[in-house]
Amino acid sequence: MIIDAGERQYELVEGWGQNPAGWPWGQVGAVATDSSDNVHIFTRDVHPYRVFDKSGKMIDAWGDQVFVDAHGMCITPDDTIYFVDRHPQLVLKFDKQGRHRLSLGTRDQHSDTGFTQEERVEAGPLASGGGMPVHSGVGHAGPPFYHPTDVSVSASGEIYVSDGYRNCCVHKFSPEGTLLKSWGEVGHAGELKDTKNQPNHFHTVHGIWEHAGKVYVSDRENNRIQIFTTDGQYLDMWTGFERPTKLFVNPKEPNVMYVSELEDHVSIVDLQGNRIGRFGAERSHDPGKFWGPHGIWTDSEGSIYVAEVLEGKRLQKFARRK
Repeated sequence: MIIDAGERQYELVEGWGQNPAGWPWGQVGAVATDSSDNVHIFTRDVHPYRVFDKSGKMIDAWGDQVFVDAHGMCITPDDTIYFVDRHPQLVLKFDKQGRHRLSLGTRDQHSDTGFTQEERVEAGPLASGGGMPVHSGVGHAGPPFYHPTDVSVSASGEIYVSDGYRNCCVHKFSPEGTLLKSWGEVGHAGELKDTKNQPNHFHTVHGIWEHAGKVYVSDRENNRIQIFTTDGQYLDMWTGFERPTKLFVNPKEPNVMYVSELEDHVSIVDLQGNRIGRFGAERSHDPGKFWGPHGIWTDSEGSIYVAEVLEGKRLQKFARRK
């Protein structure tokens, strides 16, 4: 199957990924590739952390006694791996040998954000079952963490965490794990909400990526990406997305960002927010289509890996052709 995305072209690698018998993909929260193009997935199922070579052969799997609620992941150029375990309120760092090196957060202890309960509206064109929440239920911004979502690491080692479902903040940590700064205020979705288009207001801070001195944040339920300096000063926002979940910039392609969108798209944009290509749009279990894109990453060859949650529950590979 050949897929056109603007001037780019990809080919679906059907059946990629050889899981052992009895191991479903599950809801794949995140995917990332390392310096050898091995593919790491983080899934909400048995053996939550799995590693494949680029041909799809499994080469490692573990994590049953470590992870509870796979959500976000980041691999740095030296193959250090950061995991976001949502419900336990943790970000965990492991080196390339699988040795634990750092924990952010306190297991099973969430911060105070005045969270009550999400308010929802009837399902609309951008809703995925149960309707889109118009209010996050968050009363006020809080410290780390209350259901964190994603993590990104700068070239100098600072750690950025989006936090997330029951908070409305971005947190910046030193390489050693000291909290340096937090920013963000409670945002709402829906045209009648005053904060919908206001900078630094978030409704479901879901994905984060630091690149070249800027921090890109997916404000999922407001269908936009907000851009900040590394000290939290607002710079810009890009609109027109459909519940953006994960953001990724490959160092080999430093002026291009890949965006997964929960409403069944993948977008490729330049760093001014202009669309280069997009594919998806029809919710389906069929190969090459999507049902809940949640994670995205590319390898050194430009192949795209897309992780799906909701009813998708799989990982798909799209090989770059031109």
